[in-house]
Amino acid sequence: MASAAPANQLPLFYKGLEPLSSSVHSNFSTRAAESAPFLAATHAIPVTVDEFVSVQRFCPIVFSVGDNPVPLALMGLNEGVNVFVDNDGKLLADAYVPAYVRRYPFMLARIRADADELSLCFDPESGLVGEYEGGNPLFADGQPTETTQAILKFCEEFEMSAQRTNAFMQELQKSGLLIDGEAAVQVAGQEQPFIYRGFQMVAEEKLRELRGDELRRMNQNGMLMLVMAHVFSLQLVPEIFSKQVQQGKGPQVGFTPEPAIA
Repeated sequence: MASAAPANQLPLFYKGLEPLSSSVHSNFSTRAAESAPFLAATHAIPVTVDEFVSVQRFCPIVFSVGDNPVPLALMGLNEGVNVFVDNDGKLLADAYVPAYVRRYPFMLARIRADADELSLCFDPESGLVGEYEGGNPLFADGQPTETTQAILKFCEEFEMSAQRTNAFMQELQKSGLLIDGEAAVQVAGQEQPFIYRGFQMVAEEKLRELRGDELRRMNQNGMLMLVMAHVFSLQLVPEIFSKQVQQGKGPQVGFTPEPAIA
């Protein structure tokens, strides 16, 4: 089987990618993670459109900058700050954990540039897949176990959701509703608010100015509900800021915030 994808093409969290093989990994198991240390210092997590309604209850949803923006859940406002987990990556309270995180250390990947199909791969440096006692075996008698089939199904569903997200983002860009984002948090006793930039958001003024036929089309194709979930979620920015302060992770007086999205 072909080698794993080059390191310089690795997505967020992954330190390596190796195709799962019944011949090479016949004795491998996967074990559950009690914490996610990689999440502790990550403030922006990719999310899919299928998650918007769930995410907007807990996190602001914004869009990255650049020619190919993606939706992101802000689990913190400053670089390296995540208010939903402790320093070891354990959840501090009830929260929505994005599918991107739950998928780790597995993912579907094209392991060769000329490959037509995606292969189920895992991060060999995750510490969650290997020859472990007491883990959930990935193969039995050379065949994928129910555990592996469930992992594959989850990854396939994630990929389909990612395709729907790409389609949504293309439509959102065409709509002209995206603008450079800015979020201001006014702290009692401080003369100037803390300003966060470095992301994109939907302009509410432009949304209100849309023609009736445009709004009707967005409502019929489901786009309007997603846009509104994003807009409503931005009300959580002050709450996330307050959690940072409560956890001793908030900016100090005179501090110039890092962009919410680097």
